[in-house]
Amino acid sequence: MQELSLVIEPEGEEGVLGWQSRSLCAQTDPEAFFPEKGGSTREAKKVCLSCDVRSDCLEYALANDERFGIWGGLSERERRRLKKLAI
Repeated sequence: MQELSLVIEPEGEEGVLGWQSRSLCAQTDPEAFFPEKGGSTREAKKVCLSCDVRSDCLEYALANDERFGIWGGLSERERRRLKKLAI
């Protein structure tokens, strides 16, 4: 199972991915954000709803074509749908 890892790259004071250090998922069980196929995404999405960096997270996932896990409160399928609507 793939896990969310926090990689901070230098750029300015916080870094390119500095938003990850402020994410609520960094303080939560990462397995909730990468459920088994058919597993519930409810808990992860609930965490995302109150996260201050949700939009940064979703933007990152869309820009980097993240194919697994919950990012910015959306599942893989939901992100694919969002990308299709944007085209």
